[in-house]
Amino acid sequence: MAGAIIENMSTRKLCIVGGILLVFQVIAFLCASLAFPAPSPTTAVPYMSVKCIDVRKNHHKTKWLMPWGPNHCKKLKDFDEAVSRQIEANDIVFAVHIPLPSKEMSPWFQFMLFIMQLDIAFKMDNDLKENAEITLDVSLAYRDDMFDDWEEIAHAIEIRKLKCTFGSPKTVESEGRHYDCDFLPFMEIGSVAHKYYLINIRLPVNDRKGINVGIGEIKDIRLVGIHQNGGFTKVWFAMKTFLTPSILIIMVWYWRRITLMTRAPVLLEKVIFALGISMTFINIPVEWFSIGFDWTWMLLFGDIRQGIFYAMLLSFWIIFCGEHMMDQNERNRLSGYWKQVGPIAVGSFCLFIFDMCERGVQLKNPFYSIWTTEVGTELAMAFIIVAGICLCLYFLFLCFMVFQVFRNISGKQSSLPAMSKARRLHYEGLIFRFKFLMLITLACAAMTVIFFIVSQVTEGHWKWGDITIQVNSAFFTGIYGMWNLYVFALMFLYAPSHKNYGEDQSNGDLGVNSGEELQLTTTITHVDGPTEVYKLARKEAQE
Repeated sequence: MAGAIIENMSTRKLCIVGGILLVFQVIAFLCASLAFPAPSPTTAVPYMSVKCIDVRKNHHKTKWLMPWGPNHCKKLKDFDEAVSRQIEANDIVFAVHIPLPSKEMSPWFQFMLFIMQLDIAFKMDNDLKENAEITLDVSLAYRDDMFDDWEEIAHAIEIRKLKCTFGSPKTVESEGRHYDCDFLPFMEIGSVAHKYYLINIRLPVNDRKGINVGIGEIKDIRLVGIHQNGGFTKVWFAMKTFLTPSILIIMVWYWRRITLMTRAPVLLEKVIFALGISMTFINIPVEWFSIGFDWTWMLLFGDIRQGIFYAMLLSFWIIFCGEHMMDQNERNRLSGYWKQVGPIAVGSFCLFIFDMCERGVQLKNPFYSIWTTEVGTELAMAFIIVAGICLCLYFLFLCFMVFQVFRNISGKQSSLPAMSKARRLHYEGLIFRFKFLMLITLACAAMTVIFFIVSQVTEGHWKWGDITIQVNSAFFTGIYGMWNLYVFALMFLYAPSHKNYGEDQSNGDLGVNSGEELQLTTTITHVDGPTEVYKLARKEAQE
């Protein structure tokens, strides 16, 4: 009777902890939706370029052309006017001011991603050639006051391959109709530290070198600017600021409990602590500094932090299940998991190299994109597709490992009726809590896989042309909150207990007079030996 009371108290406390974590998880999902009305964490703003005239030499070295304002450029309505006025193509500049009139950019926008769309008309004597490439002479400048001079950020000569289709027969009657062209990646900047930006685009023509020849009759250049919503950024920063000390405190408490033990930490305890470190690393709100500093490397740094956490989380789940598999011959040795953890490390390193090939180069040239060439596009698509497939296979393998753990524990439950009532109740409660945590692990793994795939598709859908997925802000905050709560729960439930009740349990008595609560640890619960679940798994439990 007393054993049942203790087990009920332990289970009740677990339910209370689970309820509190569930409440925080719901808050994580709702905070973004309730804090601001925007359904998406990003906003897309369309820009139409203005055709300016510049007939001077060394164009960009002498003057920046403004599309509007007190010092706006001399404008052209269309290219027919340019032909009538005998203005050459090399003297036309497409100017785009960011943001739109009477608005300002803000550091809360965090980043700017631009894609380009060309309006190309069909003309019999100026047809668009197959596999045509367009050469862009692009420059980017900034200023923080409407009356300041423009300061150059970057200048580059970029080549983009045109992928266009024409839905009508190429006859005289079809002249003037527009091609249907894919979006082109244009520019990405990892910070929005200034109020105003200016883009000047030239399409230099050189018949002898074949530059911008056979690209059709370009009527207009449109840009779409994508930046993070300021409201979402504030919610994101607030979550990071709140969760960082929470995880840090539980991590210090957890490791202190381990260091107080008379034996060395076991592998699972070390891996849980490493997972806590990686969660703290991704939590630290260094993004606050981006509000006051022009740190263009923040996007790359964020990818690196998230990649480390992904690698640690995937490795942890493999080790977590492996340490509880009863048919495992070697435990408490990291080398025993090299076949599973090795591919995770290699895959993470490949994704890091892929990220460095794009965002690393963009630190010097924001107009660079790995998607601009066929080889780069195929390589990028292959990376994303293979990563998605591997994650799905990983999840299936993880499900198989959890199934094995459940099957082995269920098989051992047949020996429970032979135990004393107090000890049987203890094992039943412990196994129930362990199974519950394993199911939570599977749910967290499934959501993580979904989040990775959806975030990759969302980030790249502008570059792919046809694929579009709308992701609510609550999805990002909810998944981020889920990771923190999961890590918090692991360290709370797996912290070793220093209470001396193992001797009594080994002799078949639960120690009902001690009034002590049993921890949900499956490796070490007490200072000297393995816990009940670990003993049960290793066939060491004394009946």
